[in-house]
Amino acid sequence: MNIKFIDLFAGIGGIRKGLENAIIESGNNPVCILTSEIKPHAVSVLKQNHPNESVLGNIYDIKSEDIPDFDILCAGFPCQAFSYAGKRLGFQDERGVLFFQVKRILEHKKPKGFILENVEGLVTHDSRRTFARMLEELNKLNYTVSYKVLNSKDFSVPQDRKRVYIVGTYNGEKVNLEFGNKPKPKLKDVLEKGLPTEKSKFITLLLSKYKAEELYGKSIKDKRGGKDNIHSWDLEIKGKVTKEEKQLLDKILTERRKKKWAERYGIDWMDGMPLTKEFIEEFYQSKNLQKMLDNLVSKGYLTLEHPKRKVLTPSVHREQDLSLPLGYNIIAGKLSFDINKILDPESVSPTLVSMDMNKIYVADCGGLRKLTLREGLRLFGYPDDYKFDVTQKQGFDLLGNTVVVPVIKEVATRLLIALNI
Repeated sequence: MNIKFIDLFAGIGGIRKGLENAIIESGNNPVCILTSEIKPHAVSVLKQNHPNESVLGNIYDIKSEDIPDFDILCAGFPCQAFSYAGKRLGFQDERGVLFFQVKRILEHKKPKGFILENVEGLVTHDSRRTFARMLEELNKLNYTVSYKVLNSKDFSVPQDRKRVYIVGTYNGEKVNLEFGNKPKPKLKDVLEKGLPTEKSKFITLLLSKYKAEELYGKSIKDKRGGKDNIHSWDLEIKGKVTKEEKQLLDKILTERRKKKWAERYGIDWMDGMPLTKEFIEEFYQSKNLQKMLDNLVSKGYLTLEHPKRKVLTPSVHREQDLSLPLGYNIIAGKLSFDINKILDPESVSPTLVSMDMNKIYVADCGGLRKLTLREGLRLFGYPDDYKFDVTQKQGFDLLGNTVVVPVIKEVATRLLIALNI
């Protein structure tokens, strides 16, 4: 039996791949009758893997009445409008409105079912009002909707990636999205070995302080504390730092996140506030405090700035309040260094996103290197025969926005059961 489907906002075809795997396993034949994608290098990957098919562009140009009848709609509609990593503008963002293009096609074609995938933040966006509106719109179309936030590491894929999966059946039954325990994955299961490592001033400095195996699971950033974080002052990137100065920086890094300082300033709390010398003296006493602070400012580990107050117009944002006293703050943020994280082969990868995949490294042959594109594909459950002839930059961009194929396959299998396919 042919099971026909369309693939909207297709990316590199991950939802399609998972659905096809589920349909084949059910003993049926998957037939993709329409693919829509606008990103050029994503279209290139789609054509590499499906050379005999055409890819349509902007969904706004696709008329519902021109689409042949089909059974299942797939859509990984753009997630940036709802992502914790973005501004979370939701339906105020054009990318958020694209949901209504999905609704338009569902309303006109009335397929038996659909599979939608999006970021976890969609569920809680705008105090859950955005998600409630989506569910309401789908219910109005006579779809019985089921949804669940699932983590790819629970499906034997070594990446900690939570996404919401939304499925619907036309005038049908709910889809069971409760899944049992599966074997725990490890990153080492997908890593290649014996590949060339990278050489750079930063890597040379890092390996002069730590052995490669000592870096497993470490993040390099001045935004968080803890044993799993290496800071610029640990590496003395900006100049020599005394033991006492390191202790001071570690304390400021921790204290600047506490809400009590916002109350003292009389402002809304934010993560990482500047602290005045008087505040610092309450948790760190030293006769050399001012001298150390001045030295750390001159070297670029600290900066002097005013606390930021929340401003409501024209949109909610924060601005330095010049009426409040200057305070000392850590300079570097999350992605300030050449390497953001070194992965632990015995653990799983963090959520891979486009903006920082090129700063995630693995240890190999006593050195460090970036993930290969093949390793990246494996971290999303793509098979090794999946064609991916793109540059590393393009590949990282595409991978950060793709889906995890084995999770889609499991979700699709449950949808097919509900549809009696």
